[in-house]
Amino acid sequence: MSAPRISPPAAIMRHAVLLITGALILAPFVWMVSLSFKPPGEIFRAHFSFFPQHWYALQNYTRALTSVPLPRYMLNGVIVCAAILTLQVAVCAPAAYALAKLRFRGRDLFFAMVLIGLLLPQQVLSLPLFILGYKLGILNTYAALIFPYIVSPFGIFLFRQFFRTIPDDVVHAARLDGLSEFAIVWKVMVPMALPAIIAFSIFSVVGHWNDLFWPLIVVSDPNLMPPPLGIMSFMNAEAGNDYGPLMAASTLVVLPLVVAFLAAQKWFVEGMTGGAVK
Repeated sequence: MSAPRISPPAAIMRHAVLLITGALILAPFVWMVSLSFKPPGEIFRAHFSFFPQHWYALQNYTRALTSVPLPRYMLNGVIVCAAILTLQVAVCAPAAYALAKLRFRGRDLFFAMVLIGLLLPQQVLSLPLFILGYKLGILNTYAALIFPYIVSPFGIFLFRQFFRTIPDDVVHAARLDGLSEFAIVWKVMVPMALPAIIAFSIFSVVGHWNDLFWPLIVVSDPNLMPPPLGIMSFMNAEAGNDYGPLMAASTLVVLPLVVAFLAAQKWFVEGMTGGAVK
């Protein structure tokens, strides 16, 4: 059955809404990049201009990279995000497989607990997690930045929905070939769910790369600060009211996420929509 045709006025209206929404979303990022190219005297001028009259990009980006250890902050972000994502996939994939393909008593209850976990904001659990981190003696370490996120309710939910789209005959055939349940997860289910894993990876990396709340609580060592916390330290300690280097540092922090999303957007859309169609 062919999709219903949309009238020209409706199509124009739809594209106009999309263009306006996209412009509103992109405007702060474009303005941030514009400020990173401007000298201090042009940032607070009364008239509005995206393009600087005097290019100050080299000075701003040089200060962003040398005034504070921004490369170290970004390296910390890579270490933390990579460790969190690896552990999340290692935990969420088997849990999602059990909820999607295995039958056992209490399965629905466990899935209900996952859904409840999706509803709880991070701030609700911050105090007990902080106390637990103190008891374990891991505050002000990489472990403090990683361990609260090892289990992701969203990851379990997303993988479960995608695993349910895989026919049960595939699982039965793998069992007949002598594969254990864990082998089925890693040799059959995970390769077939690669789009969902890529989509989840984007959510996970973006969320934890931009996380400020939890690192602000558990980390005080500058050598362990992730990018958002490092930028805040940069603004308070070094830049003051000089927003050019601050915007340059923010641009450098956001750029890897933009590049990663543009490179993986095809798999991101497929992963997000694959679990919705069975």
